[in-house]
Order: sequence, then C-alpha cells, then structure tokens
Amino acid sequence: MSLKGKRIAVLAENLYQEMELWVPYYRLKEEGAEVLVVGAGGAKSYASKHGYPVNVDAQAEAVSAAEFDAVIVPGGYAPDIMRRHEAMVRLVREAAQHGKVVAAICHAGWMLVSADVVRGKEATSFFSIKDDLVNAGARWVDREVVVDGTLITSRKPDDLPAFCREIVRALSKSA
Repeated sequence: MSLKGKRIAVLAENLYQEMELWVPYYRLKEEGAEVLVVGAGGAKSYASKHGYPVNVDAQAEAVSAAEFDAVIVPGGYAPDIMRRHEAMVRLVREAAQHGKVVAAICHAGWMLVSADVVRGKEATSFFSIKDDLVNAGARWVDREVVVDGTLITSRKPDDLPAFCREIVRALSKSA
C-alpha cells in the first residue's frame, strides 16, 4: 500500500485500449491509491476499441491538475479524440507544468504533443506516432519505458509491467 493518500486521474474517451486503461487502474488501486476515471465531453461512460465500457468518475472540465498526484493517458484511438477537448489537454499540460507524474502509453503521445509537454524531453510511443513526437520536440527512443523527470512513456501493451512499475516508483518518491 505504498500509494495510500495519492490521487490519480486516468483519462478516458471512446476507443481506448482496454489493457492500457485497466491494468494501470487496478495496479495503482492495489497500491492503495485513489484512482478516478476522468472523461471528456460529458459522457457517463466510454467504450473501448472492442466495446468494453468504463464509467467516468469526473469530467475534465470539473477537475484541476492540483487535485491529482498523477495523470495517466491510455492509448488506443482515444487520445486523438481526447485532444479535441481543451479541458483534457489543459489537465495534462497543467499536471506537467506543476511537476505531477504524467504517464502516457502507446498512442497517448498524441495528448502529450497537443499539451506541448514533450519539447526537449526523452520519450517513447507506439512507433507509428514517432514522427509526431519528434516534430513536437521530443527525443524519441525505442524502449519499453522511458522516464524523463516526471514524464513516463511506454510503447505498447506488452510494456505495461515496466510502465506501471515506473509510475509506482515515481509516485512513491513524491511527497
């Protein structure tokens, strides 16, 4: 229970990748963290790429980065929809600006690009969005997990054990 007292936002939108949302969600709950699913656009639930629903605890418009110790962005095609909502982009941007843990896996790098938080940072992602990250100023590398300050990135579902390990490690260090 190393994360008791920590509050984490997991962002959700339609077409999210199931494992990239649910594995960190339950892993962080297992560590004692309070994990909230934060949605965009006002829906009460969102469907994954395969139709699996996730219920929303709060809307991005109603929360601020100051309320959380970390913001986690799952992949799938959801990040491309999320970044169309200024409140979602603002949440990621402000979390990064305030030194909170920001963790993104797979296509979630799209949210990092839209929030302008990868410039000068080392990061990874699913290979197909490498150019997006590089063009946004990231130093892209092909590793299962990359930690640059409080920014944590991974490439794909196979990287979830390393991704979750580094999130737990980063949150365990933060005051």
